Amino acid sequence: MRLVATDTILSAASSHIGKVRASNQDSGSVGRHLYVVADGMGGHAGGDVASAIAVQHLYGLDHPYDSVEAAREELFRSILSAGEELTQAVVEHPELTGMGTTVSAMIRVKSSMVIGHIGDSRIYRLREGVLEQITADHTFVQRLVDSGRITAEEAAVHPRRSVLMRVLGDVDADPDVDTHVIDTQPGDKWLLCSDGLSGYVSERDIAETLLTVDDPELACHKLITQSLSEGAPDNVTVVIVRVDEERDTSPPSEPRMVGSAAGPMTYESGPIARKPALPAMLLHPLRALPPADEHFEPEADYLEELIREDRRRLIRRRITWSLSVLVIAGAIVGAGFGAYQWTQTRYFVGENDGVVAIFRGVPENVGPFELSSLYEESSIKIDDLLVFEQERLEAAIPAESLEDARDILDRLRK
Repeated sequence: MRLVATDTILSAASSHIGKVRASNQDSGSVGRHLYVVADGMGGHAGGDVASAIAVQHLYGLDHPYDSVEAAREELFRSILSAGEELTQAVVEHPELTGMGTTVSAMIRVKSSMVIGHIGDSRIYRLREGVLEQITADHTFVQRLVDSGRITAEEAAVHPRRSVLMRVLGDVDADPDVDTHVIDTQPGDKWLLCSDGLSGYVSERDIAETLLTVDDPELACHKLITQSLSEGAPDNVTVVIVRVDEERDTSPPSEPRMVGSAAGPMTYESGPIARKPALPAMLLHPLRALPPADEHFEPEADYLEELIREDRRRLIRRRITWSLSVLVIAGAIVGAGFGAYQWTQTRYFVGENDGVVAIFRGVPENVGPFELSSLYEESSIKIDDLLVFEQERLEAAIPAESLEDARDILDRLRK
């Protein structure tokens, strides 16, 4: 069944704490022109504060723009200004030292989307059934993927996948924010999400939901439900934007903020993450939970050490793989040798160059290898035997032992 949205609601946002976290460190907002997702970093030491400050600071950008250049400049400066506000918050509340947040923001200016991005939250565009990731993850593992050191599949389970190389907050005095302009057209759907969705729901399933559910609010709900069905070990925030041919904006039912930004600001440290519920562990035993809270490491001090560590890890993996191959190959060879030895305890009576003979082994071949060999010939000629006896010899007469084979020869002589 295809679900159809109303003519006026073209965007929506939703956020969920997930099944493991004790507080929601995600924030998001949806307006007529501006759409934002932020994923707070710092665990119980201020991740929720960081994302809330960033989203609330950017919320004022939800207004029309004369040009994409004006929107791009204002978005870039506002993200940097939000970082300065985070730094000031740490000065006033030292217990929040080390907090930070990702920011993925988008401003619609008619047929263009102005993108501002830092961290590993993501922006996707669905066009004509194809889902494309527009932003690049600012993570250590993405650096490894870009350099060809590991595959995207290996990155998804890498033990350092939670390490960010760029983030907004007091941890980086001069953050490098990506900004660019992407075209959009009627029929496009845009998705902004934290890694609580992209890290646990496949892009194929995300695309299917966006294709089959037109109503943005229902689509947000379904995507979060899909993350929850995968165990939802992280907070999940989703913003969906549809582009309609009759409108230059993509309005929600009402502009609003979600997640931490939707509540009153508090600078107290939040509770520590809960242990995962037993049912979730039983239902998803093969899905690894995040190894630790997402965190930032200065690139100059950390990247080379992580690369060296990854080399060591790759070498260990190759050694383990090689040993496993050797063990498996040894087991196969051992099993094959044992089977061959067993065949050499068997005998059968057959034909060899026109006479009856005893063979050791079984009358079968494995590829080019014969599993039998001539043991002894008799003086009995095949042509001297009855037709049915000749047919039996062509098919090979099995014998329980060498003595049994010789008894068969004696019967054929009579």
